[in-house]
Amino acid sequence: MTFTIATLAPSLLNTNGDAQNANVLAQRLRWAAHDARVVAVEDVADLPDRVDAVVIGSGNDSTLDAARAKLLTLHDLLRRWGTEGVPILAVGTGWELLSWGVERADGSVVEGLGVLPGRAVARSSRVIGDLVVRSPRFGHLVGFENHARDYVQAEASPLGRTLAGDGNGRESGQEGVVMGWVLGTHLHGPVLAKNPGFADAIIAEMAARAGVDYTPGEQAGVVDGYAASAREAQLRGAGVTLDR
Repeated sequence: MTFTIATLAPSLLNTNGDAQNANVLAQRLRWAAHDARVVAVEDVADLPDRVDAVVIGSGNDSTLDAARAKLLTLHDLLRRWGTEGVPILAVGTGWELLSWGVERADGSVVEGLGVLPGRAVARSSRVIGDLVVRSPRFGHLVGFENHARDYVQAEASPLGRTLAGDGNGRESGQEGVVMGWVLGTHLHGPVLAKNPGFADAIIAEMAARAGVDYTPGEQAGVVDGYAASAREAQLRGAGVTLDR
């Protein structure tokens, strides 16, 4: 079989290279001797027959309404995928658009798609910097955050606790939101390249749903060494020492 990873509205939602998380999943599958492809979905007409995982990247406020319009054409499918357990990784603005709503700095509000609980609210200043998260589900995750909104009223479980950075803000000590396999995060990057264990957890779920086995390939081990070095450098820069 061929695994298909759909990246949604990448023409608008790829500001920090977040849409490339789809390519990380596909390449790791290929290294494990599985066929995989990435399909860019700008509207419902672009949808492939089968979707094994979904990636939604981040954007900026100038294209917020246009990005919402694109995702709105996929609203029912996003809800169905979430219910069925198709992994959905949404970063930054892409995540915010899956919430109840997005508040701009001028006080105007963009209605979200309501796939994830919570809402994005404007903060007094933009937060930019290293973000380190301890996730009970995916281990320690590193990346960087760059956002001008906090995330509040999330009734689902957070992705994890912040060890460095603001995450969801409001001194919550939390980062991201998780509902089943719908995963929202401020971790930019693409986050899956720097956190291969996170990528493999998503792939393992994709494989399990397809009824096939997944074991990371030999080349993945080589690349993961580079990722480990990058993670160590970022942890040192953030002043975080992990428990061994």
